[in-house]
Amino acid sequence: MAKIIKNTIKYNTTIMGKKITFEEITLRLVVSNGGGIEIDLTRKGFKGQKMSAYANYLGGGMLGKVCVNNTIQAFNRPCTDKQKAKLDKIGEELKRYYFECYHKQQSYEQNQTMPVSAY
Repeated sequence: MAKIIKNTIKYNTTIMGKKITFEEITLRLVVSNGGGIEIDLTRKGFKGQKMSAYANYLGGGMLGKVCVNNTIQAFNRPCTDKQKAKLDKIGEELKRYYFECYHKQQSYEQNQTMPVSAY
């Protein structure tokens, strides 16, 4: 059974020499196979928008590649190249953060070669 946890967690990291802080993880879906986390992008300059990192269960005890999505690109909202690059950087760090928290079977690089879904 899935367990949904709403909370605020501080997380700091550096991307290309610049500090990025995930002030809030707004939602965590904790399941033994798969799951995901969501952050609020308001403090990153995207007011009212969210980004999620997640992994699907492939079966046989294997998890799929950690993926990321956000409400800006998912709904085809206008976005400059600079904003897209910023979203890509935040997304990569969020994927790595989620992987480090929940995936222990393989390296991040190995995980990124896995399929997203078994279907």
